Amino acid sequence: MVKTSSRPRIRFLSEKAIEKIHLSATRILEKTGVMYNNQTALELLAQNGATVDFEGKIAKIPSSLVEEKLKEAPSKITLYDRDGRPTLHVEKDNVYFNPGSTAINILDSEIGELRKPVTRDLEDFVRLTDALNNMHAQSTALVVSDVPEAIVDRYRLYMVLKGSKKPVVTGAFTVEGLHDMKQMLSAVVGEDKLSEKPLAVFDVCPSPPLMWSYITSQNLIDCARYGIPAEVVSMPLSGATGPASLAGTIVLHTAETLSGIVLAQLSKPRAPVIYGGSPAVFDMKYGTTPMGAIETIMIDCAYGEMGKHYGLPTHAYIGLSDSKLVDAQAGFESGIGLVMGALAGINVISSAGMLDFESCQSFEKLVIDNELCGMALRIAKGIDESDECLAGGLIEEIGSGGHYLTTRHTLDWFAKEQYLPSAVID
Repeated sequence: MVKTSSRPRIRFLSEKAIEKIHLSATRILEKTGVMYNNQTALELLAQNGATVDFEGKIAKIPSSLVEEKLKEAPSKITLYDRDGRPTLHVEKDNVYFNPGSTAINILDSEIGELRKPVTRDLEDFVRLTDALNNMHAQSTALVVSDVPEAIVDRYRLYMVLKGSKKPVVTGAFTVEGLHDMKQMLSAVVGEDKLSEKPLAVFDVCPSPPLMWSYITSQNLIDCARYGIPAEVVSMPLSGATGPASLAGTIVLHTAETLSGIVLAQLSKPRAPVIYGGSPAVFDMKYGTTPMGAIETIMIDCAYGEMGKHYGLPTHAYIGLSDSKLVDAQAGFESGIGLVMGALAGINVISSAGMLDFESCQSFEKLVIDNELCGMALRIAKGIDESDECLAGGLIEEIGSGGHYLTTRHTLDWFAKEQYLPSAVID
């Protein structure tokens, strides 16, 4: 198909800035190093040229090793649905949406208050997400309170696999949990298809600044060895666990993310890894982490540019709101974030439905955000510049005082050119 439109893009970083950020991040990895609270990780790094202080658990990673492992990481990840059909092509500027994950509260519209979610809430949330056309993937959205904490990560995945065919973004809370969740996925897709046709992506989160816990680093190693895509979700807070400057936060995010990519590739060459994150600015007045702040959105879009510079699939928690209600604040914070994320070409955008600093989910907001996602996708599609869309000949034919309602051109193009919202939009 001949491309007839130019995709609109938003950019915050010049090529020179991208190169400076990369050089700063690789210098930090080489000179300062990263703490890995994991003997296996330290041994893998030591065996491949890193300088490792096993007592202090610090690995200094040479830039040559970073460059080598960046070249090994796949530039495309295809996610499949429960029936084995390719559904998400996570690459280039393709954009997909899914709900924000791991909410510890839910906004109960019947009482107008936040409360702890239970199994029925998660079951209903999965069913709703499955029905929304702009939610391309599920998430293990709610941390339910009516099951033992020791199994809640497995239980959440079970509820999603039971209730939806869509791919899922999830994560394990323990080392053992990931192995059990892998077995659950194998039971659904088949042991031999687990890496060939992945159904799930696992979030793995370093602890800023420059640390990996035993659990998350082992989850990353195990995902790589199983062939399960992992999303490295670095979360520095500007002015708290990262520099107060936006550029400095991006440097730290880059260093932490690269440290995860190196570990994944050392665990298994060509391991599928997504360049993700959930950083934020830090509100010095209230001591909060505003996910809806415009600076948080800017950081997300900018680190997405770094991921694209490396040729990797990208992800962001962008388009969330810090409001406690489904109100005007929730609308404008989420709308700005979702549109900017789509214009930045971030591949996987996790946020829909979320309120209250990434800690609360709302059924009503998820439905509204589904419409925002549809609008964001329409903006990202751009304007078709083909001769047929320019319609010069048609305008000449209709002339003065005519109308276009009954023309073949209108029938062919109105539904392609317009995003047709649901009844949610008045």
